[in-house]
Amino acid sequence: MTPIPRELLEQAYQEACECELRAFKPGNVSLYSEGHDMTVEDFRRSARASTAALCDPSLPLGEKIFHAIRATREVAGCNTNLGIVLLAAPLIQAGQIGHPAQSLRENLRVVLGSTSRQDADWVYQAIRLASPGGLGESQEQDVREAPRVSLLEAMRIAEGRDRIAWQYTNSYPDVFDFAIPRYHKLLSLWDDEAWVAVALFVGLLKAFPDSHIERKFGTRFTGMVTDRMTLIEQALFDSERPERVLRLLHEVDAEFKSIGINPGTTADLTVTCLLAVRLEKLLHSSDP
Repeated sequence: MTPIPRELLEQAYQEACECELRAFKPGNVSLYSEGHDMTVEDFRRSARASTAALCDPSLPLGEKIFHAIRATREVAGCNTNLGIVLLAAPLIQAGQIGHPAQSLRENLRVVLGSTSRQDADWVYQAIRLASPGGLGESQEQDVREAPRVSLLEAMRIAEGRDRIAWQYTNSYPDVFDFAIPRYHKLLSLWDDEAWVAVALFVGLLKAFPDSHIERKFGTRFTGMVTDRMTLIEQALFDSERPERVLRLLHEVDAEFKSIGINPGTTADLTVTCLLAVRLEKLLHSSDP
C-alpha cells in the first residue's frame, strides 16, 4: 500500500465536508437549515482553510491540528470545525504513512499509538484557540496548562465525557464498526450519498449520546433526542424515497434549534465516516 498523494487527500477531505453540508442533519447546519449563528459558507471556508495543514505530509499530527484550526479561525472567526479536524487529522496521517499490507484502520492504530507530549501540546493550543464550551478541564489534565502526557493519554483521560476522545482511544469504533458498514449498505440502496449521510447522522445520534449536547445540557434531552432519531430512522427505512421524510426533518430541526440543541459531535463523526470511505477507496486503488 503506497501513501495517498496529497492532492487526493485534499480532494477527499473537501468532498467529505461538502457532502455532510448537503445532508439535512436536524439541529445542525446544512444547506437545508443554518443556525447557531453559523452559516454553510462558514463551514465551506473552514474546510478550504484547514485543508493545507491537514494534508501537509511534513507536519506531525499535533501541528496538523493546530495549524488547521488557526487557519480556520482566521476565516471563520468561530469554532466551526474543531471536532472535524481532531478526527480527520489522524485518518489523513494514516493515509500518508503507507505501511504495506495494512488497512486504513491498522495504520490509524499506528498513528494514534505513536502520539507524543508535543502532539498534545499543539492540540491543547488548538483547543484554546477554538474555545469550545466546556471542553478540556479535568483534575488530571487541563488544556490551559502544559500537557504532562501524550495526546493519546490525554484522550484516555477525557474519553468518558467526550465521544471524540473515545474514538482516539478505541481506533474509531463509531466510524469503522458502525457507520462505514451502514454507509455501503445504504449507498447501494439509495445511490445518493447526501441521503446516506442523513441516515449516518441519524443512526449515530440514536445509538450514541452527543457529547456537544451533553456538555451544554447534561442528560436533560438525551432521551428526547434518541426518540426523535428513532422516529426519523423508521420513516427513512419505511419510505421508498428518503426525500419523503423532509417534512419530518424540518419539524425536528426546528424543535432542536428552538431550544439550542446542536448535535455537533455527531455531525463531526458523519464527516469522518465520509472521509474514511474515500480514504479506504484510495488506499485500495493504490494496492498492486
